[in-house]
Amino acid sequence: MDYLMNTKNSWFKGHGLGNDYIVFNEDMINFAFDKQRIMKICDRHYGVGSDGILLKVKSSKADFGLKIFNPDGSLAEKSGNGLRIFADFLYTFKYATTNKFTIEVGNGVVTCEIIDCEGNVTNTLVDIGKANFKSREIPVICDEEQAIDIPIDINGEVLHFSMVSLGNPHAVCIVSSLSKEKILEVGSIVENYDIFPHRINVQMVEIIDKENVKIEIWERGAGYTLASGSSSCAVASILLKKGLINNNVNVHMPGGTLKISIDEQFNIKLLGPTEKVACGILLWEEIKH
Repeated sequence: MDYLMNTKNSWFKGHGLGNDYIVFNEDMINFAFDKQRIMKICDRHYGVGSDGILLKVKSSKADFGLKIFNPDGSLAEKSGNGLRIFADFLYTFKYATTNKFTIEVGNGVVTCEIIDCEGNVTNTLVDIGKANFKSREIPVICDEEQAIDIPIDINGEVLHFSMVSLGNPHAVCIVSSLSKEKILEVGSIVENYDIFPHRINVQMVEIIDKENVKIEIWERGAGYTLASGSSSCAVASILLKKGLINNNVNVHMPGGTLKISIDEQFNIKLLGPTEKVACGILLWEEIKH
């Protein structure tokens, strides 16, 4: 498998609880990513198919650098599942020589620790960073310093969302009964609502108990998603701020469960699995736009 990743235009595909990404090494491709190319590669009918692209790049601040692209061609600041898949890639193909290393992504640096079982990645612990509740820095256009329980009118129905940034923006709505149909109904509307100048990721959450919650996710630039690491962290941050959960919580999604722990300063750690799917070579002349 190692020899394949040393081939021009090679790629690796993995998923975290059904949230899948394609990984490229900047040093091994002979093309530049633009919106049309990204959309083509991520297309599940005309390309490889994925929820986004992870690009290994150089970094002067960390052991490795990462750029994340959404399937609509936009740049993502951070992804919990993407980071774990990227960490799996780095460890599996021996770019990382130890099980603990740093990755520069967006405007920050995160630490990843591989939980290894006889040479195979089973889980990855990601030090995702600190939750930021400041409206201006999320950003959210509102008068409040912190955007908590902000009413949003959706086709005559008022829902209350609380916002947080983990390096990328999130809007969390607590509901009494969770449904996929509801997130499909409101996700795009909230993502593109005029108080979010950079658009926003959307989560709806049902609290089971102090240590377990269920969520449905609408990702900015990707749409409905089976699982999301940063969304899980965002939900846990908001619920902990409201005093509704404990510091350690299991976040249950259609794709599976992630474990989130948050300290008193709202520093967040994320633990979850990844699975390898495939390696291949992009036959670029065949699928270029």
